[in-house]
Amino acid sequence: MTFLLSGVTISSAVADSNRNAPLTLEKALSFAIENDAWLSGSRYVQQATEAMSESAYQLPDPKFSVALANLPTDTLDFDQEAMTQLVFGVSQKYPRGDTRRLKRQQLQQQSERQPFMRQERKAKLKLTITQLWLDAYLARQSVSLIEQDLALFDQLVDISLASYSTVMGRTRQQDLIKAQLEKTRIEDRLTKLRLMQEMKEQKLLEWLTPSLTDYSVQDNNFSVYAPELPQLNSKYAAASKGDSFSKSELANHLVRHPSVRKLDKSIDAAGTSVKLAKQKYKPEWGVSASYGYRGDDLSGRDRADLFSAGVTVSMPLFSSVKQDKEVEAAIASQEKLKTDRSLMLKKMLAGFHSARTQLERLDQRQQLYQNKLLPQAGQQAQAALNAYESDTGSFTEVVRTRIAELNARIDYLEIKVKQQKQIAQLNYFLTSSEFEQSFASGTGVAQ
Repeated sequence: MTFLLSGVTISSAVADSNRNAPLTLEKALSFAIENDAWLSGSRYVQQATEAMSESAYQLPDPKFSVALANLPTDTLDFDQEAMTQLVFGVSQKYPRGDTRRLKRQQLQQQSERQPFMRQERKAKLKLTITQLWLDAYLARQSVSLIEQDLALFDQLVDISLASYSTVMGRTRQQDLIKAQLEKTRIEDRLTKLRLMQEMKEQKLLEWLTPSLTDYSVQDNNFSVYAPELPQLNSKYAAASKGDSFSKSELANHLVRHPSVRKLDKSIDAAGTSVKLAKQKYKPEWGVSASYGYRGDDLSGRDRADLFSAGVTVSMPLFSSVKQDKEVEAAIASQEKLKTDRSLMLKKMLAGFHSARTQLERLDQRQQLYQNKLLPQAGQQAQAALNAYESDTGSFTEVVRTRIAELNARIDYLEIKVKQQKQIAQLNYFLTSSEFEQSFASGTGVAQ
């Protein structure tokens, strides 16, 4: 019993620890995918389509009939006339050509689109949530940087005010006004960044809320975010191994993208629609049989019962234009889907090259900021402060260099965030079943 209670206590402690732990990008992605209602709906659509495919293969239900034929109206006597019969009939139709098999095949092809649509949905979810997360992180960290420097600007304003108040002070009224103005501008910038942070976090929360009736979201801590910048695993770097893709290699990756594979299945289904339309040139068969029961004649002699059987066939003799146009429409629809596929690949190819080029330039800018611009901005700000303290510099220059250093640090933070966003964009373009197996965690976030 003691062991059981201790186990429950440990499990409860772990659960509390998980709830109180900061929300990381990996947790956000996992939670959003697990609770995405669209993915559940897609599975139901696939189940329904698969069931319909089996139903479509079955023959139409036979038709049974019961009729009282040729009953004389003067006496309503069943035995009066030899033609009077109680007829039991059955008929069965057989669809044209190979229609049943093709209809089942078409529905199966439509159901096979759903797994690719779910992969596409997951890839878009990862991209959307990652971008929202990084935007919120950028605003949050920019707020932190400004708040850190806000105290320094308060000190600079106090110094300028004290220097302006003394007879021997070198601070002029315009220096004091400029210091106060710059502080007000920074406070306004801080307010706008906080607004941006709140907006991005609210959009992110939209994907983290299971449903309007599920309040389990209250058990999760979505107000405290991990302070570290996520470092995404680059599928491009893993696949290219430092070398650029050739056109054929890139095309080989893009054709395995779920969006393209989904269109491939649509094209296959459209091809089956063409075959279905061509089946309408073939005859539709039907068979029927009936048994007619007759009563005894008026003298009591037995009458022979009657049996009938027949075959019907529907031939498209006078409606060939209709069949021709239906086949033409089906072929045109398939060609339209092929055009959509080609346009999608072109768009993805252009988007991939754009993201890769931006990432390369961002890498160059990061190195420039890290090795030169940030150290130089810090040295310039310190030099301006030293000059002002030794009565050889102006207070305006001190404020200007401090603001320039703050802007440089925020710009550097923005560069690092943009790098991760471009990596997320490249990961989206390189999404495929092969990559999903390689990145089994599904988040692509380095731990």
